[in-house]
Amino acid sequence: MSDTSTKSQVWVAFGHAGAVGSIHRTADGYGVRMLNDAEFRGVYPSLAVAQSALHSHMLPGSDLPEYHEH
Repeated sequence: MSDTSTKSQVWVAFGHAGAVGSIHRTADGYGVRMLNDAEFRGVYPSLAVAQSALHSHMLPGSDLPEYHEH
C-alpha cells in the first residue's frame, strides 16, 4: 500500500500585532494571501519573492514579518 497524500506547505506571516497573512505553495509557485483575503493577491516563483510581496502589501513602514511554517 502506498501513501498518496500530499503535504501542503503554508507559511504564516506574523507582524507586531499578530498574524497578517500567509504564503501557500501551489503547483504554480507561492500564493500570497493577506489575513482577510478570499483569493491570492498573486503567485510568485519563489518563497523569497512571495515574502517580499507579502511585506509590500502591509502598511507603509511596517517591520518585516516573521514567517512560521505550518
